Amino acid sequence: MGVGEFNEAERFQIDEAIRRAELVSRFEFSVFVGRATADSRAFATQLHNSLVAPARSILILLDPASRVLEIVTGGVVRRSLTDHEVELTALQMRSSFAEGDLVGGLRRGIQMLADHARTPETLHGDTV
Repeated sequence: MGVGEFNEAERFQIDEAIRRAELVSRFEFSVFVGRATADSRAFATQLHNSLVAPARSILILLDPASRVLEIVTGGVVRRSLTDHEVELTALQMRSSFAEGDLVGGLRRGIQMLADHARTPETLHGDTV
């Protein structure tokens, strides 16, 4: 299998994880799997900035050949998702990738980011 090439079932699993994550968090998720440029962070940021709503978006860039993972979050997203939570998610994803499970790592990472970014439900309002 070449870099970034997933079969139909694997693409479906990733797409399904994205749909669920967007419902849970109310943020947009994008995944790029393929070759990054030498400055992978700048490349990921450029991709993120080209999205329809970058402030409300999370971009995951994975370059399996170079073993590079970048996660870029927009300004609105950062109000709900801390850098520490992103780092923990990246660690979990790298662990799956090291075992050769790219799809599972992406799915789990997307889910973790959505769970961390979820707006807490208000069970009741303040009464005055």
